[in-house]
Amino acid sequence: MSHDLPIIAAPPTSTPVAKNPGAGIDYGLFLDCVHCGLCTASCPTYVETGNENDGPRGRIYLMRSVTDGRLPLNDHVRGHLELCLDCRACETACPSGVQYGKLIEPFRVAMEEMNEGPAKNQDWFHRYILFGLFPYPDRLRLALAPAKLAQKLGLLSLAERLGLLNLLPQRLRQLVYTLPTKFSKEPALPEFLPAIGRRRARVALFTGCVADVMFRQTHWATARVLQQNGCDVVIPRAQQCCGAIHLHAGSSEPARAFADANVAAFDDVDRVIVNVAGCGAMLKDYGHHWHDAGSKQREALAAKTRDINEFLDELDRDYGLVPPEGEMNFTATYHDACHLGHAQKIREAPRKLLAKIPGLKMVDLPETELCCGAAGTYNLTQPEMSARLSRRKMENILRTGARAVLTANAGCLLQIAREARIERHQLWIAHPIDLLDLSYRKQKPPV
Repeated sequence: MSHDLPIIAAPPTSTPVAKNPGAGIDYGLFLDCVHCGLCTASCPTYVETGNENDGPRGRIYLMRSVTDGRLPLNDHVRGHLELCLDCRACETACPSGVQYGKLIEPFRVAMEEMNEGPAKNQDWFHRYILFGLFPYPDRLRLALAPAKLAQKLGLLSLAERLGLLNLLPQRLRQLVYTLPTKFSKEPALPEFLPAIGRRRARVALFTGCVADVMFRQTHWATARVLQQNGCDVVIPRAQQCCGAIHLHAGSSEPARAFADANVAAFDDVDRVIVNVAGCGAMLKDYGHHWHDAGSKQREALAAKTRDINEFLDELDRDYGLVPPEGEMNFTATYHDACHLGHAQKIREAPRKLLAKIPGLKMVDLPETELCCGAAGTYNLTQPEMSARLSRRKMENILRTGARAVLTANAGCLLQIAREARIERHQLWIAHPIDLLDLSYRKQKPPV
């Protein structure tokens, strides 16, 4: 393994402030890192490559060196920073409380904004797929109609077996491979669903973009569980994508527009409930990403955002959760989605909820804290590293002997299901709320 920082040895260079991607970052955030290296074992890319520059400590050193003008922002530096999954596992491991997300995210946005060549986030894939389709559920649903038909007729699996999908461009091929084997058939959620029994709260449900197309059944499950526990559920029609797709690809202004639309959509509710870890982390960070006249309103939305596991845990403490009664007599394991466990620091809540399901046996997942390789759109933009991490995650899942894998993020669900399909493993892969909902309804999952 390489523990050196070879590219730091490049000759010092003067970096003008106007062209400095670290100029807008609080310099004290860099200084919080004491370079102890305790974060490296938690970093998926460092664990895979053994290269210091692919670990949090090395990346912070790179960003600080560019900010100080001691290192040019060349392709080598960009490559190491772009390989970061932004999983924030280093934040969990760090004893000094380094806020790595507040360094890597604005630095990468600034890198793209000041790039003098063709912007990487304006190629055909970003422009027409990631930016043009993904954030808009109606467009995405329409675009996937041929894939749904091909899937129904068995043509998609036939094309895969014959190797015809290899004729597609790599990122488009990755996207096709990642599609769920079955698309949700549930209708759109209504604008209002009443509480069952004594009313305890009035909440809004964030449905997002890709999640509403791929996992609408989980939105319905979430709404039913909330109703069962005395919550009126509002689903604002004006809500939009959380903005993470754009922001993580270095496109800040469209992300800000989505954020402001959501601020207006969720203006009159006390809590906003999210069942996708990545979206929840983005909503909770609205107050950090932009500093302008709308900052206070974004901070207010961030303050009332709750992950569904987090909210039900709070509800359980305040009122007592309505006990689920349907027995689930099988073994399952739980994967900590990075943006739930690391970014939002929510680890025990989903485990406590799952422990309430009668008959369910939970086994610990080795390396649960390591990213599965999905990381939003990372599996489409960094397919090689994503595949390595996906295989590693599946090896650990198989070691548990579990028949079901539970995780609270849409990207993780798609990534793990894709790997299981490729390796031909029979596993039921679902959101914890899907299972809790089935228990309330006394129905059995396909395990």
